[in-house]
Amino acid sequence: MLNKKIIIYSVIFVTLLIITSTIKNKTRIIEKKISNLSKQVWIKKKDLNETQLDFYYLSTPLEIEKKLIIIGFENYQPIIHSKIFFDISNFTSINDKITNLKGSNEKEIKKK
Repeated sequence: MLNKKIIIYSVIFVTLLIITSTIKNKTRIIEKKISNLSKQVWIKKKDLNETQLDFYYLSTPLEIEKKLIIIGFENYQPIIHSKIFFDISNFTSINDKITNLKGSNEKEIKKK
């Protein structure tokens, strides 16, 4: 009777020990992945901040004026207001219209 109890307790102990070690290893791997992803996010945020700083500096009126003087005012053409999209939905709707027009023109050409 005593041997049976010892064997049962030892089997339970060993299985719990194995389960605990596998769970620990899996969590360690997940923590490493999280750490690597956190480093990547930090690098991307730093790069974004530097890029925004560059953009704000380069788009100041003084810098734009310097660039216009270098390339010349006759080579400068402002963007037409109708080509500026304030929302992606505006762009997709116009793009769909253009695609539909191209598709209908191709069908008419094939019929001829």
